[in-house]
Amino acid sequence: MIPGVHDVALFAAAALLVNLTPGPDMLFVIGSSAVHGRRAGVLAALGVGTGCLVHIALAALGLSALLAASATAFALVKWVGAAYLVWIGLSMLRAHGPRGSAPVPGTAGQARRASRVFWQGALTNALNPKVALFFLAFLPQFIEPGASNHTGAFVALGLLFDAGGTLVNVAAAWLAGGLRSGLQARGTVMRSGPWLQRGAGALFVGLGIKLALGTR
Repeated sequence: MIPGVHDVALFAAAALLVNLTPGPDMLFVIGSSAVHGRRAGVLAALGVGTGCLVHIALAALGLSALLAASATAFALVKWVGAAYLVWIGLSMLRAHGPRGSAPVPGTAGQARRASRVFWQGALTNALNPKVALFFLAFLPQFIEPGASNHTGAFVALGLLFDAGGTLVNVAAAWLAGGLRSGLQARGTVMRSGPWLQRGAGALFVGLGIKLALGTR
């Protein structure tokens, strides 16, 4: 039982359904796992979870309410987030390298890739203003009106939502990585690797454009 919160089971069920709905975060996780392997996908999922912590902190501090009230602030964050998604997509489209290659475990190249995919996941979530608006609209419905500590209840629900979302994304990374391993065992990933990367890049360009052109 979380103090100041009601219908926790209903919240958990609703949060699970929301987290199971594919969006930029899950697509980034799946793309990272399919192109670079299961470990990269899991790191992307953990990065997304870290980015979600930013929204929880901002909402608890009241800054997300400012974002919801100010059309200028919302538009600014939306355009920055859209530009970032497009930048990721274009980087993937421009990337060159040996077909199906992957860094050797323990190398500096693998460490850099792991760090990059983690922070890309974090920024993909943190720069999406619609996540902030969702938190403001969804979480308060499960907080008791007379609760003595609304901020604590909000943070507790946010962390519960984030934990569930991270588990869903890790599962998605695991499944996508398993599919990649199956293709790799057949030698297919050597031929399909570059096309997977280009496909993921085009997808992110599309998501960036969709975010830029979308409304609240």
